[in-house]
Amino acid sequence: MAKKKWQAPVKKNQILDVTITDLTYEGMGVAKIDRYPLFIQNALVGEDCQVKVVKVLKKFAFAIVLKRYNDADSRVPLRDENGLRTGTMPLQHMAYPAQLAFKRQQVVNSLQKQGLLEKTQVLETIGMEEPWHYRNKAQIPIGQADGKLYTGFYRKGSHKLVPMTDYQIQLPGIDETLQKVLAILNQYPISAYDEDSHQGLLRHLIVRQGYYTGQVMLVIVINGKKLPEEEKIVATLKDELPDLVSIVINSNQKNTNVIMGQDQRVVYGEDLYEDRMFDLTFRISSKSFFQVNTSQAEKLYHQALEAADLKGDEVVVDAYCGIGTISLCLAQAAKEVYGVEVVPDAINQARENAQLNGLDNVTFQAGKAEEVIQDWVQAGLKPDVVVVDPPRKGLAEDFIQSVLEVQPPKIVYVSCNPATLARDLAKFVDQGYQLGKVQPVDMFPQTHHVEAVVGLTRN
Repeated sequence: MAKKKWQAPVKKNQILDVTITDLTYEGMGVAKIDRYPLFIQNALVGEDCQVKVVKVLKKFAFAIVLKRYNDADSRVPLRDENGLRTGTMPLQHMAYPAQLAFKRQQVVNSLQKQGLLEKTQVLETIGMEEPWHYRNKAQIPIGQADGKLYTGFYRKGSHKLVPMTDYQIQLPGIDETLQKVLAILNQYPISAYDEDSHQGLLRHLIVRQGYYTGQVMLVIVINGKKLPEEEKIVATLKDELPDLVSIVINSNQKNTNVIMGQDQRVVYGEDLYEDRMFDLTFRISSKSFFQVNTSQAEKLYHQALEAADLKGDEVVVDAYCGIGTISLCLAQAAKEVYGVEVVPDAINQARENAQLNGLDNVTFQAGKAEEVIQDWVQAGLKPDVVVVDPPRKGLAEDFIQSVLEVQPPKIVYVSCNPATLARDLAKFVDQGYQLGKVQPVDMFPQTHHVEAVVGLTRN
């Protein structure tokens, strides 16, 4: 007899009354029908809701709230429903203390899965006094309606652009800069790029603004080589935006969802703007990585420095060093710092930033961290501390093995993904390292993302 085909206990468009019993790691509410989970946006634990099923998959379904019968104690009014539609502020309905607790719990859950929870203590999440208007970088897609260009953001999971002018999470001044730029561009025959047809000129506007300096960099991403009447546009932008120090025209003519192309021209100033961190000055280019929440990055790096517990005579290796932000902070307290980064342009900028700040106890080298650190050790380097700040995918296995061969007395791990943090920590613990306290830091209020810092010492 043939097996009966399995069917989900719910159907698309079905309307149900449910109780929210949990949250996913992305902050979506979870309700269950015969142990089959429904994931529901804008729903909090303890709320009874009427929902409509919108998508049914084998292991779970998605639903939307039609009506709430009660509000959770942690619920606050929405600032902008578009922040839910686009995914830019998926936790804005959750009171900020509850957001911080939720993020700590994500770290706890990840450590627990790796059997590490009893080996450490997860501290309360360090948050912001004012958890809005914090991003120093905006990458905004452009649409067009009735012949006029407009800013927006894509609806979550789609290519439909939702018009937006106030993003709520960008530094004061960035949204205003975007609208001033659009007002100028709308005076010229410029079309917005259309993803379906691969036609149209203007793809994105990127604004980067110094948190401390106020300096503004503008990157105009186009599906072409040049703007119409480009010289006039640049002259007007300079006149209308007094804090503007750099304009870059980036050409991206590929049919791709990657924002920036490889080719670009500087049409005003340099491909640089300046900002500060820990009283250090950093020169930042259009393609450089620089933490988007400057004030929280200072708290994050302060935690890394505390975990390193430098006395002044240590040799420190900073893997994944970027343009030298952590390296230069470490160099103020260590004897020597060695930074490695796979992107050569970032290393060049790191060297410039060290020179700019008068720090001569820092050495930067381009290459794969796992290879460069071995070269340094073979040349006689004996690091006392290794600091790592990897991307979301965590540490490469080869790098972990290289560090274990070096056996530094201390490792400081700065993470942007609790799951890969816990995975990597387990490997170090298995080889005799002891965990210190884990400190979560909220770099992205109103979203589910959380950073964390932890120190490890060799037994």
